[in-house]
Amino acid sequence: MTSEPIATFSPAKLALLEMTLKKHRRGRAQSIPRAANRESAPLSHSQQGLWVLNRLMPGSSIYHTPTAARLTGRLDIAALRQALDCIVARHQALRTTFSLVAGTPRQMIAEQLSLELPLINLSELPEAEREAEAQRRLKQEAMRPFDLSRGPLIRAVLLRLTPNEHILVVTMHHIVTDGWSVGVFHQELTTLYEAFSAGRQSPLGELPIQYADYAEWQRQRFEGPAYQSQLSYWKQQFAPLPPVLELPTDHPRPNAPAYQEFRGAQHEISLSKQLTSDLKLFCQ
Repeated sequence: MTSEPIATFSPAKLALLEMTLKKHRRGRAQSIPRAANRESAPLSHSQQGLWVLNRLMPGSSIYHTPTAARLTGRLDIAALRQALDCIVARHQALRTTFSLVAGTPRQMIAEQLSLELPLINLSELPEAEREAEAQRRLKQEAMRPFDLSRGPLIRAVLLRLTPNEHILVVTMHHIVTDGWSVGVFHQELTTLYEAFSAGRQSPLGELPIQYADYAEWQRQRFEGPAYQSQLSYWKQQFAPLPPVLELPTDHPRPNAPAYQEFRGAQHEISLSKQLTSDLKLFCQ
């Protein structure tokens, strides 16, 4: 081991470090095999929980992941559509719906899916009303329910404020994405749009595994004796369970234990620089 900073590494040492990291990443990816069935798969444990919650609260938008990107300058809408379709083709999760098969939910993966990109022209509105209408449309898109059994579980809308200013609204259900994946989505969208708008081919290679492969691997792994042993251990550690924490509220919550309205709010506070630094240090 060495304590010298990376900035002082020689070119040879940097090349060796890069090669080692690449081998490590490849090894981790290869530890999850590609599933033989490419049309359906079991749900991962996190997907199972989201699927159950969707059954308990049909039509809820709590687990939607809406994003909005303001695009300025000349926009090549054809290249943008092509980039979106390429991402959907690249990631099976974005072509996935969820159906009951013999009483058990399964991921059903469509072979292909062309994503619609409706263009809503707000440029004819008075300038003072445009932004308010755009915000209303954003909220409307974020709230519009998904049907997990029919899909698609991703949708996109393009709002035109002026000929050189647009807002791209992309909404996905959390059952096919997460916070990290949203970042990957926008990185790939930028890369693909730049390539397609310049008349080039996609620079992105094929993915070694898909999320369905992970779900299959997870299910097999957690059915083994090692998992059962760990489960028994933690059940013993947490037995008996502590009582439910009753927090004081300004009004009683609904009696139904499985139902929550999720009508929360945000309150912003400012922390001192020293306190912020101390909190970051404490969390490491």
